[in-house]
Amino acid sequence: MDTTFVRDQQRNQRYNMVSIGQQSTIAKPHLHVMLNQVGIREGLKMFGEKGNNALLKELNQLHERDALLPKKKEDMTHDERKKALRYLMFLKEKRDGTIKARGCADGRSQRKYTTKAETSSPTVSLEAMMMSCAIVAREGRHVAVTDIPGAFLHADMEEDVHMLLEGTIAELIMKLDPSLYRKYIWENRKGKPMLYVKLKKALYGTLQVALLLWRLLSDTLIEWGFKLNEYDKCVANKTINGKQCTIL
Repeated sequence: MDTTFVRDQQRNQRYNMVSIGQQSTIAKPHLHVMLNQVGIREGLKMFGEKGNNALLKELNQLHERDALLPKKKEDMTHDERKKALRYLMFLKEKRDGTIKARGCADGRSQRKYTTKAETSSPTVSLEAMMMSCAIVAREGRHVAVTDIPGAFLHADMEEDVHMLLEGTIAELIMKLDPSLYRKYIWENRKGKPMLYVKLKKALYGTLQVALLLWRLLSDTLIEWGFKLNEYDKCVANKTINGKQCTIL
């Protein structure tokens, strides 16, 4: 038998996520880390107090960034309540065993009354990226990759967008500041706690969030003395101490 075929067959069996009659004990943990994201109810059953703390941590980010303005149901129009986006949360176990909560607005309904032109955000072109990489290699520039924690929450929401927090989410956010949220909580026919809020900050899941962040980043870089490339607005340059700094 061809030894190359044997090696390929062994490798395929080793990393096959679902093989006939058995599962790979090597690939299974990685599949669990990547794909095992569950809803709140199931997540709290699985992770208990750790899951509860993870949810509070995620919601506290919205609270501390002043991203939500609670609203009384009676003060909202029928159209505002109808268009209110649901807030979705999920729990996931990370590679190191810690529990991470993720939250986002369900912005799918915005497609009914928002055009693509109103929400599309520029992204750096492949040509600009490749040319920048070539220049970096040729000139021996230093390269840094950075992450902005809660990036979208730095941008202000520029239009009226309302969101509905339901059940456990409404109960948990009330615990963060009862004096602020308690009076806005109401119950539906099934006794489920509900809370309407108006978004003051751009929230992941809304259709316009990427555009709002791009505008904020662009305006900030211009204030800092950077100049946007006229052929690609996602490339900014500035001369610092006689050397060019490029941000993509």
